[in-house]
Amino acid sequence: MPNLTPSRIQSIDLLKGFVMVLMALDHTRDYFFQAGSFFEVSNPAQAAVPVFITRIITHVCAPTFSFLAGVSAYMSGKKKSKAELAEFLVKRGLWLILMELTIITFAWYLNVAFNSIDLAVIWVLGASMVFLAGFIFLPPNVILIISVVLIAGHNLLDNIHLNNVWWAMLHEVYATKIFGGHTTFSIIYPIIPWIGVMSLGYYVGRFYDNSILPAQRRKWFNRIGFSSFALFIIIRWLNVYGDPVPWVHMPTTGRTLMSFLNVTKYPPSLCYLLFTLTFTFLFLANSEKWRGRLVDFFSVFGRVPFFYYILHLYLIRIASGVAGWLTGHGWDLLVQKDFEIDLHGFGFSLPAVYLIWMCIIVALYPVCKRFDRYKQSHREQWWLSYL
Repeated sequence: MPNLTPSRIQSIDLLKGFVMVLMALDHTRDYFFQAGSFFEVSNPAQAAVPVFITRIITHVCAPTFSFLAGVSAYMSGKKKSKAELAEFLVKRGLWLILMELTIITFAWYLNVAFNSIDLAVIWVLGASMVFLAGFIFLPPNVILIISVVLIAGHNLLDNIHLNNVWWAMLHEVYATKIFGGHTTFSIIYPIIPWIGVMSLGYYVGRFYDNSILPAQRRKWFNRIGFSSFALFIIIRWLNVYGDPVPWVHMPTTGRTLMSFLNVTKYPPSLCYLLFTLTFTFLFLANSEKWRGRLVDFFSVFGRVPFFYYILHLYLIRIASGVAGWLTGHGWDLLVQKDFEIDLHGFGFSLPAVYLIWMCIIVALYPVCKRFDRYKQSHREQWWLSYL
């Protein structure tokens, strides 16, 4: 995720870093856990509770990335004209889309033939920035209304299936063959309602203006966070609107609760966003006074998020290949041809996955810290803003 903030606010860096580290847990599980299917880890009828929780807690990552990118854009815009900010957002957005189609796609599949190309989280961040470049010229209240409408109303589109790539880019997970059938092109992150999440972050960025005291900001963010959670409970309980997959009563209370929490991420439902942005607002509300080594540790990742993102993908993929080779599964499990991850029988227990995840974070920390120091001492280098 790009860094747009000229004057650092530690609680924002802390939250960025925390969710980046949490995201690495999800990706480590993808490639190291002994699951038969990529999707069954969140199926309430099949998933073990610890695995389900491991998956659900990482849901907060993508919405937080998008929201904080909007906040950072607002704060960056305080030292730029609207035209300069719009140009910046368009350039950054297009750069992220290019990176998604090249460097990041290769990291996911390690397939030189590029048999699969996905439009995933980095693409949608880039596309949202391009839209935000236009939104910033609108009055603040109009930006807020657009954001709320996109987030709260997009599930009205759930039953529209046009079976074409243009509609899919807007609001439907989709896959098709391109280049003579040799490559699968998948849209995993449609832009609605992600553009609304980023523009909401841009609107909320004004809460960091000097005219608003930290105590006032804390009060407002807590109110918004708890209200978001209450709305999630009510809307999800009613089971009428807000998620295309209704929750169901299952044989045990635990399984029923898992069904209740198993909200839709692709594309993100209203319930999904209420649930995850609850965490975002409450974290920002209550973390501004946090200090200490642990805060500094996470903040390092938050100051170099895109650099970390690329690095962690390649490290996880290479480490899984080494582990596959050492356990007799061979290097070939490194190369994928489609979105469904096939580990060919390779994998470890969940506690082992957590241990591997922690080792990956520890290995990445000194590299990210050194790069962070370089960025701080070489602010005049324009290319650093793209990492």
